[in-house]
Amino acid sequence: MDKIAITGLGVISPSGIDKSKFWSNVSHGRSAVETIERFDASKYASHIAGHVHELDAYSNVSSRLLKKIDLFAHMALVASEMALQDAGIDIEKEDKDRIGIFMGNAIGGWLYAETELRDLYIEGREGVSPFMASAWFPAAPQGQVSIHYGIKGYSKTVVSDRASSLMAIGYGARNLSANKNELIIAGGMEAPVTPYALLCCNTSGQLTTNNQQPATAYKPYDKERDGYAIAEGAGMVIMEPLKRAQNRNAKVYANVIGYATTTDATDRIDPAEDGKQLARAMRQALAEASLNPEDIDYVCLDGAATKMGDVSETRAIKDVFGDAAKNIPMSAPKSVFGNMLGATGALDVIPTVLAMEHNVVPPTINLDNPDPQCDLDYVANQSREHEVNRAMIINRGRGGINAVLVIEKG
Repeated sequence: MDKIAITGLGVISPSGIDKSKFWSNVSHGRSAVETIERFDASKYASHIAGHVHELDAYSNVSSRLLKKIDLFAHMALVASEMALQDAGIDIEKEDKDRIGIFMGNAIGGWLYAETELRDLYIEGREGVSPFMASAWFPAAPQGQVSIHYGIKGYSKTVVSDRASSLMAIGYGARNLSANKNELIIAGGMEAPVTPYALLCCNTSGQLTTNNQQPATAYKPYDKERDGYAIAEGAGMVIMEPLKRAQNRNAKVYANVIGYATTTDATDRIDPAEDGKQLARAMRQALAEASLNPEDIDYVCLDGAATKMGDVSETRAIKDVFGDAAKNIPMSAPKSVFGNMLGATGALDVIPTVLAMEHNVVPPTINLDNPDPQCDLDYVANQSREHEVNRAMIINRGRGGINAVLVIEKG
C-alpha cells in the first residue's frame, strides 16, 4: 500500500468533543462511563454507558435537518466538519467527484426508528415521519455528509459489528492507494444508548452488569471483568495520498501503511479461542506495511473485556510477536469512554495518532487484578511516556471478524 496520510481529526465522544479535551481525558484515564438516565434502563441487565454531552454547542446542523436525521448522522456531520477544518480543507475548492466517504457503524439509527415505530402503533401510518426510511439505515450518515458537502466520489458504508469503522478506514486507504479518489472522509458513528438498541446489545451477553460502579465497570484483561460498557460517539479522519498532503503543506499526523482482515469461522458471536485468524490478519497487515513485528512501538487493543475475547487476543499477539510481546506497550483507551461498537475503530485510530504526536501511551484503566492468562504490558491505569513511531490497531467484531491497521508517525 502507498503511504496514505491522515491530515485531519474529528472526535465526538463521552470524553470530549474536540481532540484536545478528548486526549486530556483519555491520557489521564478519567472514566466517562455513567448510569443511563435519559430513559428508564433500570430493568436492563446492563444499564451504564458512555454518553456524549454538549453536542449542540459544536453542531453545524440546522434545526430543520435535525428533524429528519438520527443522532448517529448528526454526530457524523459534526465530526466530519471538525476533521475537515483540522485538515485545512475547503471542500468548495476541491474536485468533489474525487472525494470519497467511507464510514462504519453496527446498528444504525435506532432512536429515530424507535420513536417512529411507536407512533405507527399508536397513531397508524399517518403518524410516521416520511423521513423514517432515510433516517435509521446504516448508510444514512454517509448520505447526509455527501449531501451536505456535495461529495460525489466513490464511497462505502461498512457494517461489521465492532470492526466496522476500522474496516472503513482500511478500505478508504486502499481506495486512495488505487487512485480511485484523492481525498476521503473516513470513520464511524454509533448511537446505541436507546431503549431498543440497548436491549439488542444486552442480548449478546457481552456487556458488563457491574451497574453499581459504572466508572470502574469496564476492565479489560482484569480477572474480575464481565464485559464492556457501550458508548455513543463518532470519529472521523481525513485521508489523502502523502504526496498530495506534502504538496499542500498539510500537517501529517500519521500514515496508514498496512491493513488486513480475516474471519474466524467458528461461532456467530464468540471469537475463536486460539486467536489464529487474528494473528494471520496481524501478519498480513505487517507484511503490507513492510514491517517486522519488532518494528511496532505500540498496540491499540480490541479490549473486549470478556474472557474469550481478552485471552484469544493475547494469544494472537504472542503468536505474532513471540518473546518480544511482553516488551511492547499496549492498551485499550476505550476502557475510559466505553465501547462504541461500530465506531470503535475510528475512536481507536484517533488516540493512537495522538499518542504518536505526544509520545505518550494512553492507559487501560480499571486493570487492578490482571488475568494470569493476560500477562502482557497493558499500560495499566496510568499513561506512560513512550516514543511511538509505528503502531498496530486491532478491532474484532462478533462472529469472528478481525481487522488490523498499521500506521506510522507522519
